[in-house]
Amino acid sequence: MKEKDFIYKIYTKKEIQKISNKINMFGVSKKMTVESFMNTRLFTSLIVFVFTFLFVDYSAILSPIITVIWYFLFNYFLLDRPLKKREKKLDSEAYYYFEVLTLALESGRNLENAIKMACQYIDSEISDEFKETLKQVNFGKSLAESLSLMNQRIPSLTIRNIILNIEQSNMFGNSIIDTMYNQLDFLKEKQVNDIKSEINKIPNKISIVSVLFFIPLIILIILGPMLISVLGK
Repeated sequence: MKEKDFIYKIYTKKEIQKISNKINMFGVSKKMTVESFMNTRLFTSLIVFVFTFLFVDYSAILSPIITVIWYFLFNYFLLDRPLKKREKKLDSEAYYYFEVLTLALESGRNLENAIKMACQYIDSEISDEFKETLKQVNFGKSLAESLSLMNQRIPSLTIRNIILNIEQSNMFGNSIIDTMYNQLDFLKEKQVNDIKSEINKIPNKISIVSVLFFIPLIILIILGPMLISVLGK
């Protein structure tokens, strides 16, 4: 039985499509298929269940609980967490790439040639995705169709909106340069807000560290002599 046939017997089409969309967002660097991910998750969950059922106390209660926890952790560590990291990386690369793209457009190049120029000068994940887009254009797809497919490979909502605006401007004959300057202003403002957000989190992080480490240490220093005198009696 083929892997694809097998997962369609086990999972709903909605669940398969959801996982497929997430895996597709790893872009050109994706290293797994929907079938391999879902089968690995299923079989490792079965192994966890059998192992805990055979070797853990209170297995009738704990086995289902541990298996469900493993099931969701598998999703988190192999899909959700890596996608979040990729989203942040793409967002950090976006301003520089689109700035170069805008400069190429200002020099009189059309959109396709401007993308080619930006890809020549920039080596990054977002550049790799645009290179894949150009490759699809060379294979016969239209630029609009290739950009639409690229949108499906991007986990960042910010970048997806920019690509969508570029598509629409190119399709309806609006000024792509004006669109890009608006998007660059948005990206710059977003970067500033993200930095402010990280700065605002610092006091909370310091408070947590203080509660976990420094306060117990201070209590130990204060009560230490008393404990030593009590234990010495």
